[in-house]
Amino acid sequence: MIVDRRCFLAGIAAVTLTGLPSFAGESETALLTGEPFDVEKVDLRTIPSQFHKQLVPYATEELPGTIIIDTYERHLYLVMESGQALRYGIGVGRAGFAWNGDATINRKEVWPDWRPPEDMREREPELPEVMDGGPENPLGARALYLFEGDKDTLYRIHGTNYPKSIGTAMSSGCIRLLNQDIIDLYGRVPLGSKVVVVGPDLASEEVRQAFRPKAETSKSFSRDDHDDFDMVSER
Repeated sequence: MIVDRRCFLAGIAAVTLTGLPSFAGESETALLTGEPFDVEKVDLRTIPSQFHKQLVPYATEELPGTIIIDTYERHLYLVMESGQALRYGIGVGRAGFAWNGDATINRKEVWPDWRPPEDMREREPELPEVMDGGPENPLGARALYLFEGDKDTLYRIHGTNYPKSIGTAMSSGCIRLLNQDIIDLYGRVPLGSKVVVVGPDLASEEVRQAFRPKAETSKSFSRDDHDDFDMVSER
């Protein structure tokens, strides 16, 4: 299957989670720990609860450690043991809706650089050829690069410096998570992890149903306008 232009991710299964309210322990001034920049955690009280990181019942034949991305519902699932998944809220760019299929994570970067596309630089000549990784970089704190075989699909799963984009569809871009969530996910996913993208254009509704959670009940828990980017070769 050819992965044209997409953007997604994969994961690993071991995790210990608590059933605290989604905003417990979060602070408007709390900083992400162990990072080279002073970056505040997003106060989860500002994010709709359905897009908080949550442990949910999830029936799938995919193995633990697989990432399943539902671009229509704006959720990314990391398949766990015992019929569960760790669910993250995502923002989906227009490009993210253009593809369904499988990919592999063949590259991971911490605070990745960003290379604006040529057409964007034509419209905004003040943009640099390369923007160094950091709090102002639209790729956020981490990036996961999707490949099909040895071919870079040019799609990524990454952080964002625009938290309000989580749960929304945007004019461009790939798959965005809160910086605190992409840091968490980055630490769980080894290179070679499988990514399955289930989008709104999937032909069979029965297939979509097979990837949906078994129940609406879930446990959320706490833990430690940039629409025009992505679809570029970051360094």
